[in-house]
Amino acid sequence: MEQDPQPKWEGKVSERLPKATADQIWPLLNDFFNLHKWFPSLATCYGIHGTNGEPGCIRHCEGSSIPSTDTNTDGHSQPVSWSSERLTVVDHVERSLSYEIVDSNIGFKSYVSTVKVVPQGDDGQDGCVIEWSFNVDPVAGLVLDELVRKYKVGLQQMAERLEDAV
Repeated sequence: MEQDPQPKWEGKVSERLPKATADQIWPLLNDFFNLHKWFPSLATCYGIHGTNGEPGCIRHCEGSSIPSTDTNTDGHSQPVSWSSERLTVVDHVERSLSYEIVDSNIGFKSYVSTVKVVPQGDDGQDGCVIEWSFNVDPVAGLVLDELVRKYKVGLQQMAERLEDAV
């Protein structure tokens, strides 16, 4: 008899940007091939398929916030983590996008993530909030709370960079 699989991990973090509107932040986040400009632990990010910002396009990202599961010939972990990610949904009205990891060396299986920019205030001029949620099969060697913490720290740093850019 087969055991029930572990439930998917789900996480959500958010960060308020009091000095930037959703209309200012959305074009920066919608630049799917250039996430490394804003996300501090990414060394690089670039398009490998399709048109930037259109569903179906794929980006390649490399960084260090989540350890690689690769090992080299002497048995030590490779220092650079990478993933290829496909943009699946873009909603310009709701200022949200969703993407999935199609290949990686960080152990993520069935990973889907959504990033949304939510205006604040009646007229949208009281800043905005970035919400980042994910759903992934449990990852060997990681703990869900630690993964959520990494997202929170990364989003805080990303929010600072985005706010400084506008």
